[in-house]
Amino acid sequence: MSLFQAPKGTYDLLPPASATFLAVREAIAAPLRNSGYGYVETPGFENVELFARGVGESTDIVTKEMYTLTTKGGSSLALRPEGTASVLRAALEANLHKQGALPVKLWYSGSYYRYERPQAGRYRHFSQVGAEAIGAEDPALDAELIILADQAYRSLGLRQFRILLNSLGDKECRPVYREALQSFLRGLDLDEETRRRIDINPLRVLDDKRAEVQRQLAGAPVLADHLCDACRAYHKQVRELLAEAGVAFEDDDRLVRGLDYYTRTTFEFVHDGLGSQSAVGGGGRYDGLSEMIGGPALPSVGWALGVDRTVLALEAEGVTLDIPPATSVYAVPVGEEARRVLFGVVTRLRKEGIAADFSYGGRGLKGAMKAANRSGARYTIVAGDRDLAEGHVQLKDMESGEQTPVPLSDIAEVLRTRLS
Repeated sequence: MSLFQAPKGTYDLLPPASATFLAVREAIAAPLRNSGYGYVETPGFENVELFARGVGESTDIVTKEMYTLTTKGGSSLALRPEGTASVLRAALEANLHKQGALPVKLWYSGSYYRYERPQAGRYRHFSQVGAEAIGAEDPALDAELIILADQAYRSLGLRQFRILLNSLGDKECRPVYREALQSFLRGLDLDEETRRRIDINPLRVLDDKRAEVQRQLAGAPVLADHLCDACRAYHKQVRELLAEAGVAFEDDDRLVRGLDYYTRTTFEFVHDGLGSQSAVGGGGRYDGLSEMIGGPALPSVGWALGVDRTVLALEAEGVTLDIPPATSVYAVPVGEEARRVLFGVVTRLRKEGIAADFSYGGRGLKGAMKAANRSGARYTIVAGDRDLAEGHVQLKDMESGEQTPVPLSDIAEVLRTRLS
């Protein structure tokens, strides 16, 4: 065992499994790039206050799960626990909202950190791909993002996921519901910490996963009954646009998500094959977040999809992604002259876009062929001094086992033809 190990609740991504994670990230990003979303990358840490204001001081993320540190200069920083606040901060700092027509459409991919009890599908370091559409209030934008996530999951071959949908109202109608919910919750038998949430953010109590809390919430007032006419009309349009696009969803009036900044549309992607950690992604509209972190009013909507959870969902459905081998051609030299010549061949193949590898370390023919087999290469080039003296190399098809001599001057063209 090595002296050092990865910290508890984290993981290393190593080949060949890492290829699946890369393929998932690419599949989620592809429909975004095709829909006007530009890539953004933010630091792995931010000012603590950004998350305290944006995510919400009453959330578990801020009160229990955020990794914080104090710099030598005395500043308080936090490893980012989620992506939206950072992306919005970056967009505001760069004045992207002033540089053209709104919305500003951005996508991102990266690692996030929360101090949680490690279990399958819930890590202290996890990977997400996210998308944000900043600066426009339009039901079509909410529907677009849900449709793009649905498209991404289906392109991966996932079928057994569900989309839960709700509206959280806005600053006009939510206060009325908040009062009704607080009155109801104060009559329940709840622990002190949960009772504290009633005053700060009572909607978060609805998100409590404990069975003893959920049982008492059976008669809680429903937010949908308290929506104002504008929010009701907005939500109706989102639902209609999804239905017209053929995207199935389920109405869930208990869906509030774990962040304080959501307004109106909120949604979650769940996969029933994952047990208690069934959410593979989610998001919603956050019309007041820009003002919370000191910016102008910029109504926005976005989501984040968990790469780790998506990989688990693929495993639960038995879906194997069609990932091409990392190496198409493997070169095995026998002798110093062959080593020099074949290294040149490999270099040329790579320049022409053919994935090629080389038998390094001067191992014998038997060991080199084993390495060629392990590489997954379709073809192996084998050459010794006699082959080169005759002006050719041996090309072996690793699937059929057939080996044929090919003129050295033609090997690149022959491989291009066979691999195309």
